Amino acid sequence: MIPVSGAWSFQGGTPVDEPKRVLIVDDHPVVRRGLKVMLEDEPWVSEVAEAASVEEAVREAITCRSDVIAMDVVLPDGDGVDATRRILEACPDTAVLMLTMADDDDIVAKALNAGARGFLLKDTDPDMVIDALRTVASGGVVLGPRVGPTVLTALRRAPAVLPPPFDQLTTRELEIVNRLAMGDTNAQIARHLNVSEKTVRNQMSAVFNKLNVSDRVQAALLARDAGIVR
Repeated sequence: MIPVSGAWSFQGGTPVDEPKRVLIVDDHPVVRRGLKVMLEDEPWVSEVAEAASVEEAVREAITCRSDVIAMDVVLPDGDGVDATRRILEACPDTAVLMLTMADDDDIVAKALNAGARGFLLKDTDPDMVIDALRTVASGGVVLGPRVGPTVLTALRRAPAVLPPPFDQLTTRELEIVNRLAMGDTNAQIARHLNVSEKTVRNQMSAVFNKLNVSDRVQAALLARDAGIVR
């Protein structure tokens, strides 16, 4: 990882080869219009469209074949993560950058697992947002500096699409599965996650219920069989 324009960005992008169609998805008109004005001055942008809901976003992205999308998470009729998944199922080459106020590791992990190429908070400097959109448009990946290490650890260890029943687990629960599969005790897991042992026990019980197993050995074996850990 290298820092680019104040955000953490993975290398891999190339210069934008041709102008891109950008879609801004946000239920706040001021946010949409502000980004639109900035993007219309960018030489790599051919046109800018707007959407204020999940259904509008999916329809616009698929009908007009948007190349790049700035996607909010919380929308009036649903979830921007679900919209991202639906759009990418129909248009897998679309580059999606999540742009939201939701500073939550679980949401970050779900968005990236859904296929988003980046995640930034709305309080990011506007010029950095434009840089991030250009980066994902060119094939790169951008993560805001507040994306926690737990997210990156879980994403490195878990497959892009989690098989049932592991798709029911939160990012923290996946991390617990990884740690117990490595043989860590509850105390070691607690120290690693910087939480109390009681919290680990409670979260482990939730994991066992979701996986329909009775103990940590069964959970670890199930995770290894599913390829979640090695």
